[in-house]
Amino acid sequence: MKIAQIAPLMESVPPRLYGGTERVVSHLTEELVKLGHDVSLFASGDSTTSANLVSCAPLALRLDPHVIDPIPYYMLMLDRVRRRAVEFDILHFHIDYLHFPLFRHLAGRTVTTLHGRQDLPDIKPIFLGFDDMPLVSISSDQRKPVANANFAATIHHGLPLNLMQPVFQPRGGYLAFIGRISPEKRPDRAIAIARSCGIPLKIAAKVDRVDEPYFRETIAPLLDGPDVQFIGEINEQSKNAFLGEASGLLFPIDWPEPFGLVMIEAMACGTPVLAFRCGAVPEIVEEGITGTIVETVEEAIAAIPRLLALDRRIVRLRFEERFSSARMSRDYVRLYRHLLQNLHGDTTEEGVTKLPVLGAVDTGTMN
Repeated sequence: MKIAQIAPLMESVPPRLYGGTERVVSHLTEELVKLGHDVSLFASGDSTTSANLVSCAPLALRLDPHVIDPIPYYMLMLDRVRRRAVEFDILHFHIDYLHFPLFRHLAGRTVTTLHGRQDLPDIKPIFLGFDDMPLVSISSDQRKPVANANFAATIHHGLPLNLMQPVFQPRGGYLAFIGRISPEKRPDRAIAIARSCGIPLKIAAKVDRVDEPYFRETIAPLLDGPDVQFIGEINEQSKNAFLGEASGLLFPIDWPEPFGLVMIEAMACGTPVLAFRCGAVPEIVEEGITGTIVETVEEAIAAIPRLLALDRRIVRLRFEERFSSARMSRDYVRLYRHLLQNLHGDTTEEGVTKLPVLGAVDTGTMN
């Protein structure tokens, strides 16, 4: 197949530092190329890929000091995709819904993976108004606020099996927190849990401009003392050692997490995950196998000994069975083929192809 992957422009593909969506797009693109598909990646010019790179901005927009408004760059990218759309069998978008009006007439040849939260009130009208655009959810929980949207599949994220090397005998002696410093990620909970257990905590996280007041007023005062170390944002090369040498990952979120890529990154290292029961967490963490799920800080503190006793070899094995990028790419190829087979199916009054909805892809059993 000839496939276009349309990535966000805020980060490169893969990102230099933080950037979950761009990382997933990179893994998917590389696996599709390995499968023999002709793939073009529409992304920032500093991206690295074995696919055909179509540069839509010189640098990742977040890292370009000259960029004030990202929207013009997205408009230029979408026009470039539109002009080349005839070249592709499938157009796979990872930019939320910006492309809906421009590509509605090609709905049957598009896939839109939703990477963010869907519980915000302004989102529902867009899916009702464009109910012919096939959508992919990255967890079953992500669908709940917009259950009547045109979901074609649920496909869990995956990572290359050789990306993270497992560490079965960690020597770090610390708990890890990695991601963003923001109220919904609850680094304050991580600090409280670690301190109550008497285990050092290392925090590897970025601070977005919008979250600087939260960091300054709420988190910075908690960083005093040698038991909590704030490392800042780390790159892909540093992440393996950071997660692998940790005794466990703390994922104490307080929001409807659509997936939580860091959880499977930790599992790839053999590191068990302690997570709060929010969003997709129960779909990703297997209780007593790859981690433990709690609802309060008190429960988390009590669960730490059980977490640290889990078999790290089994954690890694379950990652390999459930969350490989090869499995993810096969799931997407199956979906692409399904959509193309239905191009001549029933149509709406406007003549736009209306696709049947697939059942959720069982990513726990497909390897």
